[in-house]
Amino acid sequence: MRLSGTFKPPGDKSISHRIALLSLLAKGECVVSNYSTAQDCMTSVHAVNALRGGAVFSGKDLNLSTNGRILTDSVDVDCGNSGTTMRLLMGILAGVSGRFILWGDDSLMKRPMERVAKPLRCMGANISCAPNGTPPVTIDGSKLCGIDYRLPVASAQLKSAVLIAGIQAEGLTRITEPVKSRDHTEHMLEMFGANISFESGAWCVRKSVMELPSVFSVPGDPSSAAFFLCGAAMLDGSEVTAEGILLNPTRVNFLEKLKEMGAQIEIHIEGDSPEPWGSVKSSHSGKLSPCKVTSEELPLLVDEVPILALLATQAHGVSAFQEIGELRIKESDRVAALVSELGKLGAKLEIDGPNLLIYGPTKLRATDGLESFGDHRIAMTLAIARGLTDENVPIRDMSCVSISYPDFFETLRELTL
Repeated sequence: MRLSGTFKPPGDKSISHRIALLSLLAKGECVVSNYSTAQDCMTSVHAVNALRGGAVFSGKDLNLSTNGRILTDSVDVDCGNSGTTMRLLMGILAGVSGRFILWGDDSLMKRPMERVAKPLRCMGANISCAPNGTPPVTIDGSKLCGIDYRLPVASAQLKSAVLIAGIQAEGLTRITEPVKSRDHTEHMLEMFGANISFESGAWCVRKSVMELPSVFSVPGDPSSAAFFLCGAAMLDGSEVTAEGILLNPTRVNFLEKLKEMGAQIEIHIEGDSPEPWGSVKSSHSGKLSPCKVTSEELPLLVDEVPILALLATQAHGVSAFQEIGELRIKESDRVAALVSELGKLGAKLEIDGPNLLIYGPTKLRATDGLESFGDHRIAMTLAIARGLTDENVPIRDMSCVSISYPDFFETLRELTL
């Protein structure tokens, strides 16, 4: 398989989630273009409407309209497969009067929520999880007060939940990160007029009244584009360009990894609202060097590890992904999934304590079948891996790609030569 051509990735998931959910706490009306139609992001739209906010599509645009307060005082919210929806809603609803119960599909009901509930309780929230710290999450909204909180792990979702609670709390909420994580919530709160600043190594927020911008355009999702950009780097004779892609520095560290490994990468910034965006060209360049992802870098690469792991199977040497425990509590145990399924294709991967080691280069071979484990990022990684075998290897449950990239296979067909 060879990849060639230009494509536009879907609207960024992280930004789409946040513009929809934060509208519950803001005033005004906003027309959002290029909102992601990924299943997870549509879950956030449904959640907004379940809470009697206003989120209605007009053609391809999402119209948001709210009076700055949630109009219902008791509701169950189905968060589907979306951990982002659930965790951000925990921060939003912690300070809203009423009883709210958050639940989701079988996968989401197994994911950890207690680490989000814990700091919210310190702020005065009345919030509980199942005995093992998983959903359902029950929230009895209450008055909140600010806290000085150091994140135990680098997690943009945990940070976001506390920041969002902080704009509803009396006094100062101060948040320190062990290492930098994605900062979309900070950008959006600032854009909406929240009282937020970065002082002495910590994010500081105070109680705020927020207003929606009248228009908002969501850049393309770099984590979705990564499958084709990385694919081009490993498939002989390939060259692809992603247009309109988000270039926030906390989201494109995988491009730096591609450069380090020897791929030819060209980045062009074309705009800066709501965050930097532009185009990225990726070309195959022959011999690839091994990849090293440190524990400090992992929070900025967590969604791209599966496709980088596949790339590492084609590199000359041993690639190392350090402290990858966070990947074991995603939609699937992504570490075990990569070892199992890439192993079926002949790749050599090894779990070494908290680290993942990958030995390359390996010529991948066809196999009777592969398992996605219902995980969209594993499924898309295996679809690119199949191209390295030049065989139509069957992959079970590929429909899960709709969680983040509904048009993935259409784009793959258009780029495949």
